[in-house]
Amino acid sequence: AEELVEGIHNQNISLLSKAITLIESTLSSDQEIAQEVIEKCLPQSGNSIRIGITGVPGVGKSSFIDTFGSYLGNQGKRVAVLAIDPSSERSKGSILGDKTRMEQLTVNQNAFIRPSPSAGSLGGVAQKTRESIILCEAAGFDVIIVETVGVGQSETAVHSMVDFFLLLMLSGAGDELQGIKRGIMEMCDSIFINKADGDNINNATRAQAEYKNALHLFPPSPSGWTATSGTCSAHEGTGIDKVWETVSEYEQFTKANQYFNQRRQEQEVMRFYQHLEEEIKSR
Repeated sequence: AEELVEGIHNQNISLLSKAITLIESTLSSDQEIAQEVIEKCLPQSGNSIRIGITGVPGVGKSSFIDTFGSYLGNQGKRVAVLAIDPSSERSKGSILGDKTRMEQLTVNQNAFIRPSPSAGSLGGVAQKTRESIILCEAAGFDVIIVETVGVGQSETAVHSMVDFFLLLMLSGAGDELQGIKRGIMEMCDSIFINKADGDNINNATRAQAEYKNALHLFPPSPSGWTATSGTCSAHEGTGIDKVWETVSEYEQFTKANQYFNQRRQEQEVMRFYQHLEEEIKSR
């Protein structure tokens, strides 16, 4: 455990990966070492901004994360991408496929991409992701991106472990808002219409205006922040800086009104209880 903790603090990616593998293991001997590593990394964690990203299949989440992560990496930020995929045995969107699609980010020195374990309950996968976040922060990553794979219950799990929740949408999907449940729109801090390029620019701008109006109808969130909307193109790299600007504004706003730290504390309590729950289940 000592060697792993030291490796993580020295930003050794292979030892970080090894520690996350221990977190994901179901062997009790591995779990003991993993918990010791987490305890020792906790004091160094917490210094990142955690961003959750969701969106309907086909919206281009992988390309977006590839472009967005590379943009941040080029600005000197260290980016870790974690995925929550409790059902990849059944779903079409296996995150391992995504890893090969994140071509720029995979070769970026400042990035770390970790596919999620494919099996297991959502609670188990979520708990392991929460703990992986702590290790990534202790290894000096400034931005942690948690991606949901597919649409379902995983949004709620991701929302409960990040600071900022981004919803990616497509234009021209009609009035039914692409089957994205109202609940997900209520959770998000910003909606960006992706693929706003070529012939699609006008449609995307129109869709953004519609979402902007829709967002005003929701009750204000506990953070006091009013959700924003925008357009971007992962393919052309346009609007990506605007996404980061929005995240930074949100961070300043919620740190100023104390919401940021209060939410982090609530999440830490949730992580503790979830760990107990998983431990009781495994006995």
